[in-house]
Amino acid sequence: MIRLWCTQILAIVRLEMKKTFFARRGLWVYLLAFAPLVLFVTNSIASGHRRSELQRIARDHPVSSAAFNDIREGMTRDEVTQKLGRPYTQWNRHIRNGHNDQREWSHYRYTDGKIELFLSFEDGKLRGIHRSNLDNLPQVLQVFAGVFQSYYLRLAVFFGCVGVFVNLFRGEMLDKSLHFYLLTPTRREVLLAGKYLAGLLATVVIFTSSTALQWLALFWQFDHAAVASFLGSTGWSQFSSYLTVTALACVGYGSVFLAIGLLFRNPIIPVTVVLLWEGVNPFLPAALKKISMIYYLQSLCPVGAIPGQDVPPLVRLLISPVQPATRSMAVLSIVILTCVVLVAAARLSRRMEINYRTE
Repeated sequence: MIRLWCTQILAIVRLEMKKTFFARRGLWVYLLAFAPLVLFVTNSIASGHRRSELQRIARDHPVSSAAFNDIREGMTRDEVTQKLGRPYTQWNRHIRNGHNDQREWSHYRYTDGKIELFLSFEDGKLRGIHRSNLDNLPQVLQVFAGVFQSYYLRLAVFFGCVGVFVNLFRGEMLDKSLHFYLLTPTRREVLLAGKYLAGLLATVVIFTSSTALQWLALFWQFDHAAVASFLGSTGWSQFSSYLTVTALACVGYGSVFLAIGLLFRNPIIPVTVVLLWEGVNPFLPAALKKISMIYYLQSLCPVGAIPGQDVPPLVRLLISPVQPATRSMAVLSIVILTCVVLVAAARLSRRMEINYRTE
């Protein structure tokens, strides 16, 4: 009997693959999944071009990096040029404050190939110093962690699973084709398992592929030696962790939204409730944080997402810190939740009846 069920599940998966990967109503899932890839590719191209340009300028106008630390406000232009030499770019402007009051502003730019220094002079005196550093690997990895946890898990994977798993049953009801499955000599539990595996395969392939491409796009702007050194130390471990988290997100959210699509005629309300619960997780007490999928997914992330400097102080106060779950506990919790939801949905599917006039 188990062999027959496995054969039926595989047959259902094959039938569902084309619908899950190429359904018109699910094309927006690809936009959600690959939108961050466009962001990282664009940033890598722009940063790589800027890095090459600054290195070229540094070769043509060599400046000592140590000399940058000797620059202080109040110095004259002659003192600055004595220490740094002629800038590679400069421009002047005159501002008239009154009939006889006129100020002269000068702006100098220097670079050592890694740091760009902007100097502003008022009437020959240095009044403003601004340093602009090129992104380094730790900074880029921190940005990736923030985008992955704030956007990719909470929005892209979440709504991607909504679009795929809710439609596994609701889409068949809207298309008035679910009865073809129900008329076959197949147990409802087998049908549910086959549809879940088909949706899981589709979402895991789509979202892990995007995660892998995003990860690779990060390193386009850096030289091969630095990238190889990082990958040889902790890079591949972080890479596998991000793929694992993405796949587990599809496993957990997929089971929840499959059950919602099976049990609710209008899935918008329960999906909104789940979205709000996952969204307010940072502000919940420690005990309530653990009753959510995002807590365990973030616990598995190799790099923690640090709140940005532009986050209002009041919001920072409302965020309650909590010790992340251990790796084994996080994986076990997601698997247990998924099994409980699927078993409950399978039992309820036995009483499922179709009346297309009410759909």
